[in-house]
Amino acid sequence: MTEKGLKKIDEILDLYAGRVNQQLESRLPLASEPPSVLHDAMRYAVLGHGKRIRPVLLYATGEALNVPLDKLDCAACAVELIHGYSLIHDDLPAMDDDDLRRGQPTCHKAFGEANAILAGDALQGLAFSVLANDPANPPDRRMKMVSLLSHHAGSRGMVGGQAIDLAAVNKTLDEAELDNMHRLKTGAMIKTSVLMAVIASELNTPDVYERFSRFADCIGLLFQIRDDILDIQSDTEILGKPQGSDAAQNKPTYPSTVGMEHAEHKVEQLFRQACDEIDHLDFQWNSLYAVIEYIIKRIS
Repeated sequence: MTEKGLKKIDEILDLYAGRVNQQLESRLPLASEPPSVLHDAMRYAVLGHGKRIRPVLLYATGEALNVPLDKLDCAACAVELIHGYSLIHDDLPAMDDDDLRRGQPTCHKAFGEANAILAGDALQGLAFSVLANDPANPPDRRMKMVSLLSHHAGSRGMVGGQAIDLAAVNKTLDEAELDNMHRLKTGAMIKTSVLMAVIASELNTPDVYERFSRFADCIGLLFQIRDDILDIQSDTEILGKPQGSDAAQNKPTYPSTVGMEHAEHKVEQLFRQACDEIDHLDFQWNSLYAVIEYIIKRIS
């Protein structure tokens, strides 16, 4: 880590998480608008106390590439809406069957399973609508963002990773298989967040895009490995979701597959690899480095 990481993470989180929260508030349907229960469930799931890691990472990447914030707002909303939908569906009894998310009852506990499923469906549709109608970016860039998001949110990305995760319960995966599952389930949307900012940039070249793509692959994987570690080391109150749920469901994780020491070492290794990809590029890295450090040191 160089002096590029000196910017305070609290300032960055306040700025960018606050900005996307305002954007989400303005784009989500009001609970007073029919069907009110559905719209209430959508707002409940999205406007809770989330860390907004994906939009924050998107904004920080955009800052590094000198992209005006208004060109990132719709993309930031879209990735968080997709994330919100995925959490609703992941928590359902047919999947992870969780009762707690972001320190409050999960959407299906608060609104019933049927409304939760519909809320997730509606959030996914809203994400693409917001992105497709982005007034700040030209049609060609919007189309590239829509294509990227649809690919990484689908069966070759996040949803495919969730399918592998469900199929892996009570089974043993080797490290390469675990890497693949995590790169899809978690890493795909992390990668989307980074690359949508690159697409919005005037500095986007094939070399820059590929370097940020490899950078994002590392960040997405280390994010999930850190999640696996926290599921063991943290507690429910701090996490805002049930601690030890992976072990309780007998899911393969990095600590259970390769051991805690190797898992922690891999996080550091991926961090160095990520930095190596972009370190030599002459951009404004302060915020982005601070966000990466926050990801690897977070406690929830």
